[in-house]
Amino acid sequence: MTNDLIAKAAIDQRMAGIIIPVLEDMGYELVRVRLMSGKATTLQVMADKPGGGIEVDDCAKISTAISATLDVEDPILDTYTLEVSSPGIDRPLTRLKDFATYEGYEAKLETEELHGGRRRFKGVLAGVEGEDVLINVDEGTIGLNFDWLSDAKLLLTDELIKEMLRQRKAAGTLNEDEFDEIAAEGPEGENE
Repeated sequence: MTNDLIAKAAIDQRMAGIIIPVLEDMGYELVRVRLMSGKATTLQVMADKPGGGIEVDDCAKISTAISATLDVEDPILDTYTLEVSSPGIDRPLTRLKDFATYEGYEAKLETEELHGGRRRFKGVLAGVEGEDVLINVDEGTIGLNFDWLSDAKLLLTDELIKEMLRQRKAAGTLNEDEFDEIAAEGPEGENE
């Protein structure tokens, strides 16, 4: 059974069951899947490499493979658009291992039920202990059972951005020569 953070609704869980084997065969992991209905139906698939650092070309390959499998399985009755994306820097945390991987970074967690009189927790991730996610909040370190969580994501901070850039540079997926130099503007709008 897929965790609710990866696939919430029953149809999302069914889609995850179809998509996960395709991704794993290609060397990727499913981060989240959502079938969004509105004026148009969109299947959103968020994937990553086990070490992180998924690129646009990876998303294109995944899209092609998933499309072929979904055409055979045909689980969605309506016409739909398939969107494949990376988790981004301020990524959702959907697997227990994510909370250990991003220990030390700021996150926002939400629970289905009240715990200690609240449902929302913002603080610094302090790792994992058994099935509990640890987070440092103003009151101290608290543990929330992973199954209690209804939503969890990293918060975009300077530290997180620096770490992601460092990882991409180390992996060879960031070429600083491709960036233009940015001139800082002074208080009068003049370049310094």
